[in-house]
Amino acid sequence: MIKEDIPLLDKFKLVKDLGFDGIEFNGPMGEPLRDIIKASEQTGIKVPAMVNHHHWAKPLSDPDQAVRDFIVDSVAKTLQQAKELGADTVLVVPGVVNDKVSYETAYKNAQESVKRLIPTAEKTGVKIGLENVWNNFILSPVEAKRFVDEIGHPLVGWYFDIGNVLRYGWPEHWIETLNKRIVKLHVKEFSRDIMMNQGLGKGFNVPLTEGDINWPLVMKKINEINYQGGWMTLEVSAGDRTHLAALSKALDKIISYSKA
Repeated sequence: MIKEDIPLLDKFKLVKDLGFDGIEFNGPMGEPLRDIIKASEQTGIKVPAMVNHHHWAKPLSDPDQAVRDFIVDSVAKTLQQAKELGADTVLVVPGVVNDKVSYETAYKNAQESVKRLIPTAEKTGVKIGLENVWNNFILSPVEAKRFVDEIGHPLVGWYFDIGNVLRYGWPEHWIETLNKRIVKLHVKEFSRDIMMNQGLGKGFNVPLTEGDINWPLVMKKINEINYQGGWMTLEVSAGDRTHLAALSKALDKIISYSKA
């Protein structure tokens, strides 16, 4: 997200200057983690979570056992790296449904794959956060709650993306239903009007706090469930210092609603 051609340490310093507290990384990473650890120690900028970057092309729900083996190994490595970086959560898309993979198959395979990751989660102490995305899978908060409860492990929860549900629901409903199962929060904005008039993906092309999310109500619901994840992490378009400064200001506005 940091579109500045500067060294890693300077990127950490930049986001600190703009009022951010942490940076989320994709994983597993092939390069040594020591530079990230050093930058974190020198600036105080934390790494609250990591995002597995293989989970879409090679989903946990894939019918091919070899693909599932690959992604289970990839997520396990990400959990281990997350521990090294001091993160407490790894984001994973639970599954993908399409014309070649049925809903039933995806549900069964996804749960089995997540269960295979529990020993690594227990060893590292890092949570597995399942995220809601446009994957034609787990389309309601009731189903999301059931999916996690059927796995039934305290280190498996929901990495709830507030903006992603505007296509077919309301984030406050999901927060109410998922409740204590929410381990982390992703923040982005969405406009249904832009979606309807310009196309699905275009709905995200709206400044933070200027779309259809009722942020005061969302923050009220987050308070009501006594959210314990500690972070609200921006997952939006990349940009330079000016762009990031505007995002920081908008995020501060959102967070201020929790204190109203």
